[in-house]
Amino acid sequence: MREVEAHQKQLDKVRENYTYTSLETTQDLDANGSVTKTESKELEVFFVNGHAISHLVKKDGKPLSDDEQKKESERVTKEIEKAQQPDAEKPKQSDDLTVSRILEIIDVSNPRRAIYRGRATIVFDVAGRKDAKTHGMQEEAFKKIQGTVWIDEVDREVAHVDIAFSDNFHIAGGLVANIEKGSRFSYDQALVNGEIWLPAVTDATVQLRLFLVKNMRQHIVDRQYDYKRFNVETVPGKEVRAVAEKP
Repeated sequence: MREVEAHQKQLDKVRENYTYTSLETTQDLDANGSVTKTESKELEVFFVNGHAISHLVKKDGKPLSDDEQKKESERVTKEIEKAQQPDAEKPKQSDDLTVSRILEIIDVSNPRRAIYRGRATIVFDVAGRKDAKTHGMQEEAFKKIQGTVWIDEVDREVAHVDIAFSDNFHIAGGLVANIEKGSRFSYDQALVNGEIWLPAVTDATVQLRLFLVKNMRQHIVDRQYDYKRFNVETVPGKEVRAVAEKP
């Protein structure tokens, strides 16, 4: 697991050299689990000095209107220029919870072998460490999880994570929201171009109680694909953009 943590930290840094597409689909569910509403967003994501920049390109499968495109390009250009400033504050670790950080705040047990997607893996049971020193709400939430992690035996990389909340998690003491026990979260990484492991799919089913009165259940899927190495190009008088490098 120490090898896995070291590898994952390297991947977190290498990922910043890539641009990729993120397709986020959110479904509202009723008490019977039936879908009542579906929304989706397609974004181009890239990094500038450690800052993740998301450029919205489609909503609900439809391209943005000319006016929406203009506003989005202006917003993204400002974010890039801000991140490029010499004195730009680096994002705090708790602002972008990484897999490597999650590995630091969980305990593993009961190792065994299994085949996952045709590859040999070592499987561990996992649980949040109650005494872990955490920073921010996201890290604190992982103290209340339990589940399973699949580690690729050859590459020592996280292949799959499947976890659930073992207890309710209160946001602002429950006044803002309460993530209820049983809410589930899974995460996949995949070998890209046969050379590097990168995030592929995040799948979550969450039961929330908002402001002590409103119950909400959502199924959220975030697919990350079309990874390309990139550089950030600035053209005077025009927008700043991520440009994929030619093979």
